[in-house]
Amino acid sequence: MLNTTEPISFEPNNSIGCPVPVKVRYPSIIGIDLAVPQWEAIIVTVILTVIILLTIVGNILVILSVFTYKPLRIVQNFFIVSLAVADLTVAVLVLPLNVANMMIGRWEFGIHLCKMWLTSDVLCCTSSILNLCAIALDRYWAITDPINYAQKRTVERVLLLIAGVWILSFVISSPPLIGWNDWPEVFDSEKHPCALNSNPGYRIYSALGSFFIPLVVMTIVYIEIFIATRRRLRERARASRINAINLKSTGKEHVTAQQDQESISSETNHNEHPHVSDATAHTKNLEKISRKEKRNKAKDSLKKGEKNAEKLIPPHIVREDSITDIHDDLAEHRKGSHGNDHPTTIANVKEMKKLSIQTDIDKKQNNVYAFIEEKQKISLSKERRAARTLGIIMGVFILSWVPFFLLYIIQPFCPTCCPSDQLIDFLTWLGYSNSMVNPFIYTIFNLDFRRAFRRRLMCISKQNSRY
Repeated sequence: MLNTTEPISFEPNNSIGCPVPVKVRYPSIIGIDLAVPQWEAIIVTVILTVIILLTIVGNILVILSVFTYKPLRIVQNFFIVSLAVADLTVAVLVLPLNVANMMIGRWEFGIHLCKMWLTSDVLCCTSSILNLCAIALDRYWAITDPINYAQKRTVERVLLLIAGVWILSFVISSPPLIGWNDWPEVFDSEKHPCALNSNPGYRIYSALGSFFIPLVVMTIVYIEIFIATRRRLRERARASRINAINLKSTGKEHVTAQQDQESISSETNHNEHPHVSDATAHTKNLEKISRKEKRNKAKDSLKKGEKNAEKLIPPHIVREDSITDIHDDLAEHRKGSHGNDHPTTIANVKEMKKLSIQTDIDKKQNNVYAFIEEKQKISLSKERRAARTLGIIMGVFILSWVPFFLLYIIQPFCPTCCPSDQLIDFLTWLGYSNSMVNPFIYTIFNLDFRRAFRRRLMCISKQNSRY
């Protein structure tokens, strides 16, 4: 412990080949020499602690939501739980010790804890990335082959895939424990930092398995998901348009068929009763019209007496104000005597019925067109939202991990590449931050997760208010 306020310096051994920087030590109120000034250590520690707490709280909420909220207890969400467990282990096993190592500037916890910490770092981060890859593959199979995959997506199969993710993560992280490393035999915190294995062969092996291969898989899979989703939405919009066209043509055929049927019926009635008087024939036609209307087959009046009957029709009988009036006229004709029944009244009724049918068809067509237009807007909105979601997922993942893994893979092969400790720490925590944002990215676009989060937080706030 130093009682002076003046920093002192020492020159640690550098195993990579870069010029040895001068390390400066700063005293602190807790009696531990720090690698940074005390004010800077406080600010950085507070920021990193907030990141750790958000990572822990967010991933615990995800796990609790899946197991306590019934709509989320579905088999595909087990991948989300596995991802949350991996990110939670990062926050609990890796991040706190990293903060201590950064602030102190050297490893003060012994070689065995150093090996455990480094192995946990690679294991948990690799598992997090591979779980993201498994989620991408699960979504790809569910979209491209929904029927068959729905039968294959059993609890046993999903748990087997999750177990495979963790086993592969252990295979990638464990070789340094059995000798594939450059760790010193005798560890001295003043001379040897607790750092990731810098063996070039292992770095290529671990970087490919932990990041670059999953990155390629995720990129291809999400592109295929986007294309498949876009194609499906367009096919649905095309099918809606075809249905509308068919509905329109069906309506026209219905009107044409009804008109043809009415014409045929009128001619048939005229030929069947050549010697019957107009009133008698007209009464029979009314009875036939009543029967045909029940089958949606209207009949026209006799053409033979229409011209003679026009002169006998009182003006007040023909009313064309509304569809209700038309039905009233038809009822009067059915109840009236033969002397007051006239073919022209029936013709007017039929004309109004034709007009009413055509109006109904036009309304239906307008409704269909409006529905198709609205559905197309919804499809475009879904397409844009899917593209935005996939873009956010891939963008955050790439932004978080690409800088770190580029430095990780380049550093052993570039002796003259000597990044500062501050840059290394920043890129490392940029990758760690992916564990913080994962629970929010993969749940914020899901309404059930938002509801579950809201319920859980409300329960916590109510419990706190009681105390």
